[in-house]
Amino acid sequence: MATIEECRSALEKLSDNMAGAEGDVRAAAALDRSLSCRITDLNVTFVGRLTDGRIEVLDTVQGPPPEKAQIRLTMTGDDLVAMVNGELNFAKAWGSGRVKLEAGLRDLLRLRKLL
Repeated sequence: MATIEECRSALEKLSDNMAGAEGDVRAAAALDRSLSCRITDLNVTFVGRLTDGRIEVLDTVQGPPPEKAQIRLTMTGDDLVAMVNGELNFAKAWGSGRVKLEAGLRDLLRLRKLL
């Protein structure tokens, strides 16, 4: 099972990957939205913002997020680490329910370019 530190490191790596992207992927990530990433097996949520193509983690809280973020991810720590390392395909994991992504319709349409 992935640790909180490994999950935070995976989010930082994902942020770096998104910031270095170009074209449609860069445009899709260039949102300014509140973001939460709930890690179910650790019962922890990373709370922050997606801004200028980067994920900025502002806080780590026990349990579910205190407020509903505009973009919400839910998964296990192992799945987060595997996705960021390229070992788990996000679209397949999302389609099978292993990963949950919730957002407004416009944001979902824009974020699908990241898939």
